[in-house]
Amino acid sequence: MTDDHDFALRVGGKDDALEKRLDDELTAFNERATRAGTPEELSVSVTDADGATAGGLTGWIWGSLCAVDMLWVREDARGTGLGSRLMRAAEEEGVRRGCTDMIVSSFTFQAPDFYRGLGFRETGRTEGIPGGHQDVHLHKKIGT
Repeated sequence: MTDDHDFALRVGGKDDALEKRLDDELTAFNERATRAGTPEELSVSVTDADGATAGGLTGWIWGSLCAVDMLWVREDARGTGLGSRLMRAAEEEGVRRGCTDMIVSSFTFQAPDFYRGLGFRETGRTEGIPGGHQDVHLHKKIGT
Protein backbone atom coordinates (compact mmCIF):
# COMPACT_ATOMS: atom_id res chain seq x y z
CA MET A 1 0.00 0.00 0.00
CA THR A 2 1.23 3.50 -0.84
CA ASP A 3 0.95 6.32 1.67
CA ASP A 4 -0.16 9.87 0.86
CA HIS A 5 3.40 11.14 0.74
CA ASP A 6 4.01 9.33 -2.56
CA PHE A 7 1.41 11.42 -4.43
CA ALA A 8 1.39 15.06 -5.53
CA LEU A 9 -2.01 16.77 -5.43
CA ARG A 10 -2.60 19.67 -7.82
CA VAL A 11 -5.67 21.93 -8.03
CA GLY A 12 -6.28 24.13 -11.05
CA GLY A 13 -8.60 25.15 -13.86
CA LYS A 14 -9.47 23.34 -17.06
CA ASP A 15 -7.07 20.51 -17.83
CA ASP A 16 -7.71 18.95 -21.25
CA ALA A 17 -5.20 16.13 -20.77
CA LEU A 18 -6.70 15.19 -17.40
CA GLU A 19 -10.23 15.35 -18.81
CA LYS A 20 -9.27 13.01 -21.67
CA ARG A 21 -7.54 10.57 -19.31
CA LEU A 22 -10.53 10.48 -16.95
CA ASP A 23 -12.95 10.04 -19.85
CA ASP A 24 -10.85 7.21 -21.32
CA GLU A 25 -10.47 5.42 -17.97
CA LEU A 26 -14.12 5.80 -16.90
CA THR A 27 -15.42 4.81 -20.34
CA ALA A 28 -13.31 1.63 -20.23
CA PHE A 29 -14.51 0.86 -16.69
CA ASN A 30 -18.15 1.48 -17.66
CA GLU A 31 -17.83 -0.72 -20.76
CA ARG A 32 -16.49 -3.59 -18.66
CA ALA A 33 -19.23 -3.16 -16.04
CA THR A 34 -22.19 -2.78 -18.41
CA ARG A 35 -21.10 -4.30 -21.73
CA ALA A 36 -23.12 -1.45 -23.30
CA GLY A 37 -20.27 -0.24 -25.50
CA THR A 38 -18.87 3.24 -25.85
CA PRO A 39 -21.22 6.24 -25.63
CA GLU A 40 -21.96 7.87 -28.98
CA GLU A 41 -22.33 11.62 -29.43
CA LEU A 42 -25.70 13.08 -30.40
CA SER A 43 -26.47 16.55 -31.73
CA VAL A 44 -29.46 18.23 -33.34
CA SER A 45 -29.27 21.76 -34.71
CA VAL A 46 -31.58 24.17 -36.48
CA THR A 47 -30.73 27.26 -38.50
CA ASP A 48 -32.83 30.20 -39.62
CA ALA A 49 -33.32 31.43 -43.21
CA ASP A 50 -29.97 33.27 -43.02
CA GLY A 51 -28.11 30.15 -41.91
CA ALA A 52 -27.59 31.37 -38.34
CA THR A 53 -28.00 28.89 -35.50
CA ALA A 54 -31.46 29.28 -33.97
CA GLY A 55 -31.15 26.38 -31.55
CA GLY A 56 -29.54 23.09 -30.81
CA LEU A 57 -29.23 20.07 -28.62
CA THR A 58 -26.25 17.96 -27.58
CA GLY A 59 -26.20 14.68 -25.76
CA TRP A 60 -25.14 11.08 -25.99
CA ILE A 61 -26.43 7.57 -26.50
CA TRP A 62 -25.10 4.69 -24.44
CA GLY A 63 -26.65 1.30 -24.94
CA SER A 64 -30.40 1.83 -24.63
CA LEU A 65 -30.08 5.23 -22.91
CA CYS A 66 -30.37 8.60 -24.67
CA ALA A 67 -29.28 11.61 -22.62
CA VAL A 68 -29.64 15.31 -23.34
CA ASP A 69 -26.75 17.40 -22.00
CA MET A 70 -27.70 20.81 -23.38
CA LEU A 71 -30.70 22.30 -25.16
CA TRP A 72 -30.77 25.94 -26.23
CA VAL A 73 -33.11 28.02 -28.36
CA ARG A 74 -32.22 31.56 -29.40
CA GLU A 75 -34.32 34.11 -27.53
CA ASP A 76 -36.23 35.38 -30.59
CA ALA A 77 -37.18 31.79 -31.49
CA ARG A 78 -38.49 30.77 -28.06
CA GLY A 79 -42.19 29.94 -27.87
CA THR A 80 -42.27 28.81 -31.51
CA GLY A 81 -42.14 25.07 -30.80
CA LEU A 82 -38.49 24.84 -31.80
CA GLY A 83 -37.42 23.31 -28.48
CA SER A 84 -40.07 20.61 -28.82
CA ARG A 85 -38.93 19.90 -32.39
CA LEU A 86 -35.33 19.53 -31.23
CA MET A 87 -36.36 17.15 -28.45
CA ARG A 88 -38.58 15.08 -30.78
CA ALA A 89 -35.73 14.78 -33.26
CA ALA A 90 -33.35 13.61 -30.50
CA GLU A 91 -35.93 11.13 -29.22
CA GLU A 92 -36.54 9.77 -32.73
CA GLU A 93 -32.80 9.39 -33.30
CA GLY A 94 -32.48 7.66 -29.92
CA VAL A 95 -35.22 5.20 -30.86
CA ARG A 96 -33.62 4.67 -34.26
CA ARG A 97 -30.39 3.73 -32.45
CA GLY A 98 -32.19 1.33 -30.11
CA CYS A 99 -32.88 3.49 -27.06
CA THR A 100 -35.73 2.76 -24.67
CA ASP A 101 -35.06 5.51 -22.12
CA MET A 102 -34.23 9.21 -22.25
CA ILE A 103 -32.91 11.45 -19.47
CA VAL A 104 -32.35 15.16 -18.99
CA SER A 105 -31.84 17.56 -16.10
CA SER A 106 -32.87 21.18 -15.82
CA PHE A 107 -32.37 23.81 -13.14
CA THR A 108 -35.57 25.05 -11.54
CA PHE A 109 -35.04 28.48 -13.17
CA GLN A 110 -34.75 26.87 -16.61
CA ALA A 111 -37.34 24.50 -18.09
CA PRO A 112 -38.40 21.50 -15.99
CA ASP A 113 -42.05 22.16 -16.89
CA PHE A 114 -41.14 22.14 -20.58
CA TYR A 115 -39.75 18.61 -20.21
CA ARG A 116 -42.75 17.47 -18.15
CA GLY A 117 -44.94 18.69 -21.01
CA LEU A 118 -43.01 16.37 -23.32
CA GLY A 119 -43.84 13.36 -21.14
CA PHE A 120 -40.82 13.32 -18.83
CA ARG A 121 -41.33 12.53 -15.17
CA GLU A 122 -39.25 13.86 -12.34
CA THR A 123 -36.98 11.27 -10.73
CA GLY A 124 -35.12 13.47 -8.25
CA ARG A 125 -33.64 16.83 -7.34
CA THR A 126 -30.23 18.05 -6.30
CA GLU A 127 -30.06 20.96 -3.86
CA GLY A 128 -27.34 23.58 -3.71
CA ILE A 129 -27.68 25.34 -7.05
CA PRO A 130 -26.73 29.03 -6.71
CA GLY A 131 -29.63 31.36 -5.89
CA GLY A 132 -31.47 28.70 -3.88
CA HIS A 133 -32.37 26.67 -6.96
CA GLN A 134 -32.37 22.92 -7.61
CA ASP A 135 -31.31 20.62 -10.43
CA VAL A 136 -34.37 18.60 -11.52
CA HIS A 137 -33.65 15.14 -12.97
CA LEU A 138 -36.19 13.80 -15.48
CA HIS A 139 -36.77 10.49 -17.29
CA LYS A 140 -38.98 9.26 -20.12
CA LYS A 141 -39.60 5.85 -21.67
CA ILE A 142 -39.26 6.12 -25.45
CA GLY A 143 -39.96 3.92 -28.42
CA THR A 144 -42.78 2.03 -26.77
